[in-house]
Amino acid sequence: MEKNRVILATVLSFIVIIGWTYLFPPPPPQQAPATAPATTQTVQPIEGAAQPLIPGVPVPGAPEFTGTIATGERITVTTPLFTARLNAQGGLLENFTLSEFRETIQPGSANINLVSSAAMQKAPMGLIWSGQPTWMAEGWSFEGSDLNLASGEEGMLRFALEFAGLRLLRELTFSGDSYLVRETVRVQSLGDQAAVGRLAFTMASTGLSSKGDSYNPTRMEWFSLGKLHEEGDISDLAQGIVASEALSWGGLSSNYFLVALAPTFEGAVFKGKYEEDIYRMAVEKDGIVAAPGVDGVAEVAYYFGPKSPKLLAPAGFELDKSVNYGMFSFIAEPLLWLLDFFHGMVGNWGVAIILLTVVIKIVFWPLSHKSYKSMLQMKKLQPMMMKIREKHADDRQKMNQEIMQLYKTYKVNPLGGCLPMLLQIPVFFGLYQALLLSTELRHAAFISHIPFTDIIWLADLSAKDPFYITPLIMGASMFLQQKMAPAPGDPVQAKIMLFMPIIFTALFLSFPSGLVIYWLVNNVLSIFQQWLMMRKA
Repeated sequence: MEKNRVILATVLSFIVIIGWTYLFPPPPPQQAPATAPATTQTVQPIEGAAQPLIPGVPVPGAPEFTGTIATGERITVTTPLFTARLNAQGGLLENFTLSEFRETIQPGSANINLVSSAAMQKAPMGLIWSGQPTWMAEGWSFEGSDLNLASGEEGMLRFALEFAGLRLLRELTFSGDSYLVRETVRVQSLGDQAAVGRLAFTMASTGLSSKGDSYNPTRMEWFSLGKLHEEGDISDLAQGIVASEALSWGGLSSNYFLVALAPTFEGAVFKGKYEEDIYRMAVEKDGIVAAPGVDGVAEVAYYFGPKSPKLLAPAGFELDKSVNYGMFSFIAEPLLWLLDFFHGMVGNWGVAIILLTVVIKIVFWPLSHKSYKSMLQMKKLQPMMMKIREKHADDRQKMNQEIMQLYKTYKVNPLGGCLPMLLQIPVFFGLYQALLLSTELRHAAFISHIPFTDIIWLADLSAKDPFYITPLIMGASMFLQQKMAPAPGDPVQAKIMLFMPIIFTALFLSFPSGLVIYWLVNNVLSIFQQWLMMRKA
């Protein structure tokens, strides 16, 4: 095959590979039938039918409860990381505001609230007992007061309800240095008969990102049987999903934030549904037995916070698996480590990306050198190749045979200029995923204002360049690279190749500016290396 066709096919393939996940995102993972791992299927509403019963297990008795009748009071929990507000009527969560994260980069922007007031109609952090929403029952009481916790401190709120011959006791534990909230629910029989039922812990949110954000979509995720599953299609979520195989956690996720429920009991079932513009979820435990003197107990943990591996790993429950870099995670993770190392040195994420690009370029310098050398060899053969094309213009097969013999005679590999470039594609994808899913780059500035003005520019490396300056310069650098490279022998293909910088520029217009900076700096370094090679030749 001729060199020009190989280059054209390679470049077009590169574009398809890069643009495919943006233009045609992969379909959500299909789950197997009920007998297979990680079941996902259309289900009834979250308050679905009960499952087979299991016997209760004796546990230590609950501390004495001395609460007061709840009349809708608001209870506030304040820590260095977040501020949460709960309603004493059932312990529902009214909002959960992160202290270190804001909605936009604009001055005075509000802090991120992971549970909006609109989600209250679906009862975030509510309890459902055997299909009955307990927060609608009268007679709730609570014990405790507003909590103001410093780092290292813990505090507890307790809520209680007596109904249908039962007593439900909720114990919520908050920590001053963690986004994790732990809950223990005790079901106590008030009569002389054992009570058996199903308990569901609920969660609701209007979403963790802007609607229609293709780079940062809100989706439901769950981790079961050692694998991360996700569903982001609204039409499928409107039908409902369920996962019941070895569940570690389930919840709502975006690129940067996670709201998750993590059960500590076996046989947990995760259910989710999208309705009335609200994502609603629940984790259920069936067969809870409350006998006289023996409490039925279920424990869960809630996570409301950023998707940072540094924070998720200590939280446990395999929550850190929510950060998924895909098939190139083995590349993305060390690149992120190196990026974090450079940031610790210079204190600017944009400069850290530039330093990382230089390191990557140095590593690939020998491959690039080989690629440019092969391209220069091909350039020397261009006159002879043109003569062969003219001589056998009407015999395509003969023309290809003589061109291949020409390569063999002069010991030139027509793929020599392309294969080294292809080896760099996994690094590009690894870095793409690393930058796209890095919470640290959210609202991280490089050059916050256009020089000598007060116009905000690259103040958020996770967002696109608002004035498209960097992608346009990147396109110009790519055009310059092409002009410096040997031209294809076929004039039609040469014109097609000139459109490549235009296609790449259009694709990069909406890319996160951090990734555009990487590609731009890589182009500049490639031009410098190419110039050195041409000068030496």
